Amino acid sequence: MYAAPGSVVNVGIIAAVRGFVIVLVVIALLVVGLLVWAVGVNNQLVTLEQNVNEKWAQVQNVYQRRADLIPNLVETVKGFAAQERTVLTEVTQARANATGIRLTPEALNDPQAMAKFQAAQAQLSGALSRLLVTVERYPELKSNANFLALQTQLEGTENRITVERQRYNEAVREYNTRLRLFPGSVIAGVTGFRPKAFFEAAPDSATPPKVKF
Repeated sequence: MYAAPGSVVNVGIIAAVRGFVIVLVVIALLVVGLLVWAVGVNNQLVTLEQNVNEKWAQVQNVYQRRADLIPNLVETVKGFAAQERTVLTEVTQARANATGIRLTPEALNDPQAMAKFQAAQAQLSGALSRLLVTVERYPELKSNANFLALQTQLEGTENRITVERQRYNEAVREYNTRLRLFPGSVIAGVTGFRPKAFFEAAPDSATPPKVKF
């Protein structure tokens, strides 16, 4: 069957346009797929980072709880052992230093800021330990009802601190791992996600102070 030259040209143009459209559709699908993938990875990182921030808030809450107990503890000890001014002053000053440092979620990206926070809390733990050792010399104080109540609360708070620090470190480990693995590392480089600092207890504060009398 004979086809007019114009018809052959039209068929060729239609085929070329169809091929071009197909290429555009494939490219568009790839771009959309890439964007969906990137958004999914980004959302995952956001979720993991939010989990880290929530765990850190709990860490700060339990440390604040400990700080809130200290004024009553100091006043109770002072009532029976006012002459122990040095150790009482150390505890009061260490508490002021510790409560003066609060890390925002953004500061968790800064290992130096975390180290400063840890050092202040370790200083307070050490001062508390020395105070509790001093109490051993005062039997009447050890049997005081108010002191015994504070003892129980402080012991429970120290245990909570240990638990919340562990939970925070677990959340950081999960987040940092996702951040370093592909494709998280690619998205993190574009969107600005940064590794979080671990809470690493100092050797002399690896275990909480023994609140036992």
